[in-house]
Amino acid sequence: MTATERETAAPPLRAVRPWIIAVAFGLAATVICAAGSWIPSLWGDEAATLLSAKRPVSTLIPMLFHVDAVHGLYYLGMHGWIRLAGDSPFALRLPSAVAIGLAVAAVTLLAGRRGGAMAAIVAGLVACVLPRMTYAGEEARSFAFTAAAAAWLTLLLVWLIDGGGRSAPAPVRRACWAVYAAGMALTSYLFLYTASLLLAHLGILLLSRASRPTLRAWLIATGCVLVALAPLGLLAYFERSQIGYLADQPQDPASLVWQPWFDNGWLALVAWALILLAIGAWVRDRWGREARAARAAGSDPIGPAPAGPLPIDATLVGATWLILPTGAMLLINLVFPMYTGRYSTFAAPAAALLIAEGLLLVGRFVARRGAIPAVAATGAGALLFIAISTPAYLGQRGPYSKNDSDWSEVSSAMASVRQPGDAVVFDESTRPSQRPRLAMRTYPAGFAGVADPTLRTVYTRNIGWADRVWTIPQAAERGRFDGVTRVWLVENDMDGRLHSYGLADLEALGFHKTGRTVPTHRSMFIELTRSS
Repeated sequence: MTATERETAAPPLRAVRPWIIAVAFGLAATVICAAGSWIPSLWGDEAATLLSAKRPVSTLIPMLFHVDAVHGLYYLGMHGWIRLAGDSPFALRLPSAVAIGLAVAAVTLLAGRRGGAMAAIVAGLVACVLPRMTYAGEEARSFAFTAAAAAWLTLLLVWLIDGGGRSAPAPVRRACWAVYAAGMALTSYLFLYTASLLLAHLGILLLSRASRPTLRAWLIATGCVLVALAPLGLLAYFERSQIGYLADQPQDPASLVWQPWFDNGWLALVAWALILLAIGAWVRDRWGREARAARAAGSDPIGPAPAGPLPIDATLVGATWLILPTGAMLLINLVFPMYTGRYSTFAAPAAALLIAEGLLLVGRFVARRGAIPAVAATGAGALLFIAISTPAYLGQRGPYSKNDSDWSEVSSAMASVRQPGDAVVFDESTRPSQRPRLAMRTYPAGFAGVADPTLRTVYTRNIGWADRVWTIPQAAERGRFDGVTRVWLVENDMDGRLHSYGLADLEALGFHKTGRTVPTHRSMFIELTRSS
């Protein structure tokens, strides 16, 4: 946004303080994310969070040397949180809602620092409803925290380059660079891929023509970050088999366009149009014919002559932040499959910045062509974006919206049929994160008093995050079915493809189907009995 455009767009809201906007939208985003967060059933990744957080620290640390090292810091934080707030779905997800609130607050400050209050408010509205933000805010994983940390670290960097940090005393600047380095390292320990944010920050430094002392300070901070991340990187390399399944996933170009931030194709179409509009206008203003002519005449509207530093606006920040880290991950993914859309959650605030800039441009264009004020036109555009984002938000609050998980329903079904002396056997043939056994760990109340004859090692004593189990014949050899006359076999039943895991083994032990079944959304309870 040029100086003239800021003057025409900002006056109605000039008296509004930036921090008031930040706090207001931060609180609003937290409430929006927390609302209904208890409705969706927990799913596989959240089960990993819950079971890891419930473990004693004495077994959690050794586990991280075998699995999930890249989430270790988050698990340790959740270990303390659930001892304060409990482990209900709402309690588990509430920290993520707060983190998204912090991310949205930083987005408003980034948008408003040069765009004014109007830009801050539009960016806050977009960030509050952007599907990737609202999804991360109701998920018990570290991704919401990476979005918050990335936003505040980017704000700190911009302050050091193009804000009050430029004229701050040397000790203050050194302290801020130390905070930046420590924050980047801690954020990357929350989720390793967040370290790719350094590429975005390098892009900001280069495109803004930051001074050599600033570049030197950033390089020193980055070097410290990389040294600090070396142990985690080594552990992640040795644990790379955990994401081996990504090699089997087809690379659908459409999913790369909408999956990371936009939830569906129609919303992605609108969002990308606004993003490209913002970037295109920024490129025109900085390197177009009029900009070159203005520089030649010594009246550059966007900043000083090319020899000095250039101002940093929201579009520059958003473009580098959105494109460079995700682009790098996608390039690596071509050689070594390691990427899925959720991994770009830390760049979702950048998408919000660019969409907001696009809406502001559309609003100013409409205002110039008609009698509608820019504020009204931009507000109408923001409301339209909210409207087309609402179906995605509501869909995220459905009971099966998390990877189609139905574990809450499975627990309720078990509670409705269980009787003293009953045992339960789970389908163990699916991917570990989809196994119905996790319903017993995430919603244990429904399984109270029900025997688990195939359990070998409970998760709290296992080197992995989940239970270890015997096969049915192994459990029978150890007498685990002695005295059991009724078994509930819980099979996966996805898309009408009912599994038959363990059925033949139970029949070999004398059990037979009674004909009674209890279906849930993607599971099936099958009753088997035998004479005592």
